Amino acid sequence: MKVSVSTISLSELDVDVLIVPVSSEHVADGLEDLVDAFGSVVERARVDIAGAPGDSLVLYPDSGTAKRVVLVGIGEMSEASLETLRNAAAAGASSAGSVKAETVGISVPDTDLDGDDAAQALVEGFMLGSYRFDRYRTTQEARLPAQRLVIQTSDQDKQVRRGADRGRIVSEAVATARDLVNLSPDEKTPVLLSKAIEKSAKKSGYEVTVWDKELIEEEGMGGLLAVNRGSQDPPTFSVLEWQPEHARNSRPVILVGKGVVFDTGGLSLKPTKGSMDSMKSDMAGAAAVIGAMEAVAKSELPLYVIGLIPATDNRPGETAYVPGDIVKMHSGKTVEVLNTDAEGRMILADALSYAASFYPELVIDLATLTGAAVVALGDIVAATMTNDEKGSEERLAAMVSAGEQSGDRVHPMPMFDEYNEQLKSTVADLKNVGGRSAGSITAAKFLEHFVDYPWIHVDIAGPSFLDKARGYQSVGGTGFGVRLLTQFLQDYAEKKR
Repeated sequence: MKVSVSTISLSELDVDVLIVPVSSEHVADGLEDLVDAFGSVVERARVDIAGAPGDSLVLYPDSGTAKRVVLVGIGEMSEASLETLRNAAAAGASSAGSVKAETVGISVPDTDLDGDDAAQALVEGFMLGSYRFDRYRTTQEARLPAQRLVIQTSDQDKQVRRGADRGRIVSEAVATARDLVNLSPDEKTPVLLSKAIEKSAKKSGYEVTVWDKELIEEEGMGGLLAVNRGSQDPPTFSVLEWQPEHARNSRPVILVGKGVVFDTGGLSLKPTKGSMDSMKSDMAGAAAVIGAMEAVAKSELPLYVIGLIPATDNRPGETAYVPGDIVKMHSGKTVEVLNTDAEGRMILADALSYAASFYPELVIDLATLTGAAVVALGDIVAATMTNDEKGSEERLAAMVSAGEQSGDRVHPMPMFDEYNEQLKSTVADLKNVGGRSAGSITAAKFLEHFVDYPWIHVDIAGPSFLDKARGYQSVGGTGFGVRLLTQFLQDYAEKKR
């Protein structure tokens, strides 16, 4: 989708659909500016909209150049947030799609929000709200995405252009992640996923190296190899790298994404309904890292960033690993396997251990790791935790802030040492499950045994895949984590200015 910015007046903007966010105060005051621009149809229709979030009204104007005007409510002006604008733009996208609009304009409302942030939010809301995954459809959907989006503003043109461009880049990266999650499992084996990463790297401008099974064996990644034992397809380990000449850090920030391309649970087999049937999404962490690397490279972020993606499926093949197996991990620690469905932490632990070889400033992992996170927080926010290294409170605060700004919200959970008691094994250094209670925390505590650097863990099991669309979040893969990581890294780079 082509995105541009225009300072042309509302009445002169020539588009198929013009989306105008309106506040409750704006409606109460009579929408006089819109009456002047589009005629008495606005005045007559005002009784049908209050300006509350979720309100939407399509008008066919008496005057002006736009063929249709869609009023979308944003509530009280003083309470309008970036998320309010995203959802308003998504509502407008729905109306635009239903009439097959090719060109769409969105007016930046006069709120207390910064112009660039508001523009970014509007672009994200519209583009993500327009997303459709049609790869496997044999008939065309009635709703079609627009080809051109124009952000209309009266001032702050330079700021708005910057925000609109950032919104486009991030939205395209989220779409990449959504597409990867939504792919049929037979089209994203570990090898095929690595090829998708190579294609992404070529398109976006970052570098990638893909390890085959032989190299993984040479590196001693016992956790990844154990999970892969039941599979007919070999594992891969991809190293994604963005190192611009003007990077503000000499030691990298590393992003690690769980890449279980399909999870049956292994011999600890999952039930199908409500569980295994959505397990093509178990590589959503990897998808988020790929999307974030695209956004980082396309926006030329002045930061040295590395992505690590261990990839395999988890199947109950004839040679599958079994409960009771003792696995020697990349770090040298031994793990007693008590549940083969706790496989994500096994492959992440190897990647986190390997990350130490880069002497990173910070490592962030994203993973659809535990159902316990869904029980605790639902599908609205992700759980986040960090180790007790210097600056732990600041790291968590920065991640929460990035979540609020981006719309990919996270909520901190504790990491008290007492939780380690649940991971003690009688025959190995650790066991791979800590029992029913505090499952998302004990999973993070397991991973903590494999890091010796500042580290943040984000469990995205809830918001990464939805059974029902919500606002600009699509059914299926949501691309959760792309905007979170991109915002976090932008803020991180800004602090190093």
